[in-house]
Amino acid sequence: MRALLLLSVLLQKFQGTIRFYSHTMDVSHISLLLLLSTLSSLIQGLDTNSGIPGIPGCHGLPGKSGKDGRDGSKGAKGERGLPGFAVSQGHGGEKGDRGFPGPTGKRGRRGPAGEIGEPGNPGVKGEIGRSGDHKSTLKSAFSAKRGGFEYPPRDACIRFSKIISNDQNHYDSNTGVFTCNITGFYYFVYHATSDNNLCINLNLNDIKKVGFCNHGTFDQVSSGGTVLHLQANDRVWLEPTDYNAMMGKEDHDSVFSGFLIFPD
Repeated sequence: MRALLLLSVLLQKFQGTIRFYSHTMDVSHISLLLLLSTLSSLIQGLDTNSGIPGIPGCHGLPGKSGKDGRDGSKGAKGERGLPGFAVSQGHGGEKGDRGFPGPTGKRGRRGPAGEIGEPGNPGVKGEIGRSGDHKSTLKSAFSAKRGGFEYPPRDACIRFSKIISNDQNHYDSNTGVFTCNITGFYYFVYHATSDNNLCINLNLNDIKKVGFCNHGTFDQVSSGGTVLHLQANDRVWLEPTDYNAMMGKEDHDSVFSGFLIFPD
């Protein structure tokens, strides 16, 4: 009985070895394996109370493939690969046709001013304009001379009573005062004949503007003039100082004149 058990153990070991190399055996080897497996089973099943073991069945069909497993964790970053081979640049192609003009862009900012250019050529002379109407021009003028043989009073307005011209009546021969009616620039002048010392002041609204003096004890002529800017109703006259030897006889006239140069 022990001999049978020992033989069974040896057969099992031999059977396991054969199974380990079964993938390299042919059909005759496989048949020997089945015979040994049957013999081993008969020896292991020898018992007074058990029957004869049955013949082992054939291998079943392969099972179905299992489902794909889960994705594994991300692996470590690999080392940098070797540089690739440089590719030589090809020759440039031929120039293409010119494309259509694009749309006009937005207007840019104004640039800095350029340098001043050279003066241009003179233009063509224009036609002569129409003649103006002298009658519509603003006017103011007078001229008057003294009458009588007496000297005028000292520090008083000199009356030039004999009118030479006074179309606008801006000069008053009774008082010897010119009154402004047109605002603007005026020129006033006097020419006086004297046989002694003579000093004359030209006044504007009681204010002395200019003064002139001529000294001598013989017949002589003196004069003086100035330009004044007058407002409407300003008053202008001549006035002697203590030296008042102004004459007013025939061929020894003394004259006071004034006129508007241009209005404002």
